[in-house]
Amino acid sequence: MRNMVVMNKPRGFLFIIFSLLFSHAVAQTDPIVMTVAGVPVPRSEFEYSYNKNNTDGVIDKKTVEEYVDLFVNYKLKVQAALDARLDTTKAFKEEFAQYRDQQVLPTFVTDDDLMAEAHKVYDQTVKSIGPDGLVSAAHILMLVKQKATQAEQDEAKRRIDSVYTALQAGADFEELAKKVSQDPGSARRGGMLGWFSRNQMVKEFEDEAFALQPNQMSKPFLSPFGWHIILVKERKQLEPFDFHKESILRYLEQRNARDHISAEKVNALVKASDGTLTREQVIERRADSLSAADMEMRYLIKEYHDGLLLYEISNRTVWEKAAKDEEGLASYFKKNKKRYKDEWKDNPRFKGMVYHVKDECYIKPVAKCVKKLKFADWNEALRKTFNGDSIIRIRVEKGLFKKGDNKFIDREVFKVADVQVDSVKGYPIDATYGKLLKKPEDYTDVRVQVTADLQDELERLWVADLRKRYSFSVNEEVLRTVNNHGSK
Repeated sequence: MRNMVVMNKPRGFLFIIFSLLFSHAVAQTDPIVMTVAGVPVPRSEFEYSYNKNNTDGVIDKKTVEEYVDLFVNYKLKVQAALDARLDTTKAFKEEFAQYRDQQVLPTFVTDDDLMAEAHKVYDQTVKSIGPDGLVSAAHILMLVKQKATQAEQDEAKRRIDSVYTALQAGADFEELAKKVSQDPGSARRGGMLGWFSRNQMVKEFEDEAFALQPNQMSKPFLSPFGWHIILVKERKQLEPFDFHKESILRYLEQRNARDHISAEKVNALVKASDGTLTREQVIERRADSLSAADMEMRYLIKEYHDGLLLYEISNRTVWEKAAKDEEGLASYFKKNKKRYKDEWKDNPRFKGMVYHVKDECYIKPVAKCVKKLKFADWNEALRKTFNGDSIIRIRVEKGLFKKGDNKFIDREVFKVADVQVDSVKGYPIDATYGKLLKKPEDYTDVRVQVTADLQDELERLWVADLRKRYSFSVNEEVLRTVNNHGSK
C-alpha cells in the first residue's frame, strides 16, 4: 500500500521533494558561515577571500577568527555602496565590464580555434609565396643614386664589372661582399639576404633571383638601387604546417589573436540572436555560466565587482574626503598636537629654503621677498621676482628638512661638521632662510601624517556606524570548519 501511495503522488510533488533534498545536500556541502546585512555568505566565499589574503607570503597573516571582523567590515562597506547605488553609475559599469571581460572573453577561445587560426596563417603564407617557393641568396651592390651623373653611373658599372671579373676568376663571394658591397646591412653578413619569396623584392632583383638555381651566380644587372650581382644559395618550398606550428602559435599569441577570435565569436552570437542579444548580454550570460560551473571564477568576478564598489565608497567616505578637508585636517591637528610634537622633540625640522645665487647682491632681496609671506606662497613670489623672464637668477630648494635631507642645510643650519657640498654650477653663492622648529606650527607641516591619521579616524567612525546600521551574525559552528571540512 505504501508503494502504491507513493506511486500515485503527483509528479510535481515528487519534484518538490527532490528539490528540497537537493537543496539540503547543497546546504550541507557549502553551509552559511555568516549573514551580513541580510545577505548569507557561504563558507566557500569566506574561504576564497581568507585564503587569497593570507598566503604564506603575507606579512600580517591572520587567523580565521581574526579575519572575520575584516571580512564583515568589507561586506558592510560593499552593502553601503550598493545602497548608495554606486553600482548603477556609468563609470562603475564600464570599469567592471572591463575587468570582467578580461576573465570571460578568453574562455570563448578553444585550442581548436587557435589551431584553426594557425592553419589560416599558414595557408595564407603558402598562397603568398606561390609556386616558385623561397630563395636564399646573397648579393653585392654598387649604388647608383637617382640623380646620378653619367660619370657616376659609368663608375658604378665599371666597379661591378670589376667585381664580376674577380668572382669569375675564383674570388670568394662572401669576402668580396664584405669589402665592396654598398648595402651595409647585408655586407656585414657577406651579402646574405636570407629567405624571400616573390613580391618581396623589386621586380628586377626578383626576376634575376628566381631564374637562378642553387650555387648559380647572376651577371651584373641594374635595379632602381644600382648594380647587383646575386649568388643563390638555396631554393625550397615552405615546409609542412607541423614544422612551423609552434612559431605560428607564438606569433598569434604575440599578436593577441585570442582577442580577435573571441571578438569574432561574440559578434557571431550577437548576429545569430537576430537582434535579441547585445554584446554585453552575450558576455554577461557567459560570465553567469562560468560562475555557475566554476567557484573560483564566480568569486573572482565577484571580487572585481565588490572591490570596485569598496574603492569608490571608501574614497568618497574616507580617503579623498580626509585629503581635501582642510578644516577637518586643521581641527584634527589641533586636537592631537602632542602626538606630532613628541615626534619632533629630538629631531627638529628646518622650515625654509636653501638658495643659490649668481651674485651676492641677491642674498638679502631673496630673504626680504618672502619675509612677510605665507610659506606656501614663497615659490610663486620668488619666481615672479627673480626668474620671471628668460634669465634664471636664483635656484631654490624649499621645504621642511630634517638632518640628513639636504647637505647645504646640514652644514649651514644643523652645523654638521665635515659635510662635503658641491656648489651649484653657475650659482656659486649659497644661503638659507627660514626657521628651526622643534614642533610643527600647523597641520601643513605634517600634512601626510595628519591626513593618514584623520583617514584612520574616519574609517573607525564609519565602520562603527555601519555596524549599528546593518545587522550581521556569524555561525561559529560553521566557522570552525573553515579549511577543515575535507570531503564533508
